[in-house]
Amino acid sequence: MPEQSTPRPLIKDRQLAEDAWVRHDDDGAPQGVRAIVRLDLWLAADERESLAPWLPSDIELDESTVEALRKAPVIAIDFPKFTDGRGYSLARVLRERHGYTGEIRAVGDVLIDQLFSMSRCGFNAFSLREDQVVEDALNALNTFSRHYQVSIDNPEPMFLRRQREARERQRETAVA
Repeated sequence: MPEQSTPRPLIKDRQLAEDAWVRHDDDGAPQGVRAIVRLDLWLAADERESLAPWLPSDIELDESTVEALRKAPVIAIDFPKFTDGRGYSLARVLRERHGYTGEIRAVGDVLIDQLFSMSRCGFNAFSLREDQVVEDALNALNTFSRHYQVSIDNPEPMFLRRQREARERQRETAVA
């Protein structure tokens, strides 16, 4: 596997980014650092400003948890295996149904070939597996320039986009 200059490359908003958050796996909230912690620790914390929740892919969200998550600066969704697709649905539900607008970060077994689909489901940050090449990952986010299906990044279906674009071309032609 190719070597990486950083142990866990982070792509945020389609560019390489410095990771301001550390993953904290122990019980209790760490002091003095911005940490991504298990959801139960995050929910139990009195002060959440420097904490972000880590959601397992099999979580079932209740209303009180969703209400709390709306205020989280980052939500990390775990992919325990690259074949586990439940995180895609979780991100989409958070964006569409619950209106979350902050950072949704894919963590765990995150591979380059997943990034394009993850971004269409609502992820805007990706903590890549250590063996992934950042440049290839950035290119993978631009695999396709147009999409037939609706998604978080483009809720308008292709046929409506084409109709709108045709009308705009007709108006431009009529004006000229």
